[in-house]
Amino acid sequence: MEPLQKRLNRREISLAASAGLLFTAAIWGFAFVVVKDSLDYVGAIYMIAFRFTLAAGTMMAIFFRKLRLLNRQYMTHGIITGIFLFMAYATQTIGCDYTTAGKNAFLTTIYVILIPMISWFLYRKRPGWHIFTAAALALAGIGLLALGADDTGGLNKGDALTLVCGVFYALHIVWTARYNDRGDDPLLMTMLQFTCCAMLGWLLAPLYDGSFPAPALCNLRVISSMLYLGLFSTMVAFSLQNLGLKFVQPAIASLLLSFECVFGVLFSTWLLRESITLRMGTGCILIFTAVILAETKFQFRKK
Repeated sequence: MEPLQKRLNRREISLAASAGLLFTAAIWGFAFVVVKDSLDYVGAIYMIAFRFTLAAGTMMAIFFRKLRLLNRQYMTHGIITGIFLFMAYATQTIGCDYTTAGKNAFLTTIYVILIPMISWFLYRKRPGWHIFTAAALALAGIGLLALGADDTGGLNKGDALTLVCGVFYALHIVWTARYNDRGDDPLLMTMLQFTCCAMLGWLLAPLYDGSFPAPALCNLRVISSMLYLGLFSTMVAFSLQNLGLKFVQPAIASLLLSFECVFGVLFSTWLLRESITLRMGTGCILIFTAVILAETKFQFRKK
């Protein structure tokens, strides 16, 4: 029988890891507010370029020894998944400029339902009943949140872009998991993805956003926002997520991380004074229920 002290230590580690996952969700939830506020000073694509340059540079400085593994296969895998990640962030960030941060947060989570659907198409593995139920709940929630929103008069450009963002997030996760199963080092893959996003950002920002936002670099508010997005929302959050997944059961971890959309709407309501109607609130609840069902099948109730 396992000693009591060892069981207590494992429980403390699990609780600490769970707190780290919930903190990760809060970091990502607050990022929606930071992005929405920063779009007044920095273009969407320049913001992605700044964010991923900071994240990639910091990771390379810490894990530079991983670069020894670099070869043509890693480059190919990193570019493919990096393009998916860039497109996800680009459509999400641009979409946030045309919709509220709260709606942006909730509509982004549609990727959770799309992942098993895409896997079904690729691997011919039919999802369980809970995925189809979650999809129906999510569609109903999207209808209430976007199509029936009193402040937008229907599905606007930002809502549509955010839904497209969910597709690219799902593709990124599916392909990243596929390459991980083939033995790719996750840290090196993360660095390559971040680098790809940074390079695409610097390449495309002048075409979409125009001239370099030099005045913004003199704004302390913008500098702090870019540091938050690059270091906390990208570097720290991904690290906490990876650590937490080692010590917390998947069903519980998924439940805690799915609070990202809840924190997103709470922070946007509190700090940006965004209003939530009863219809929109009902839509948020349906989407959140769909996310929990798709990720956990409500297995956390047994714990």
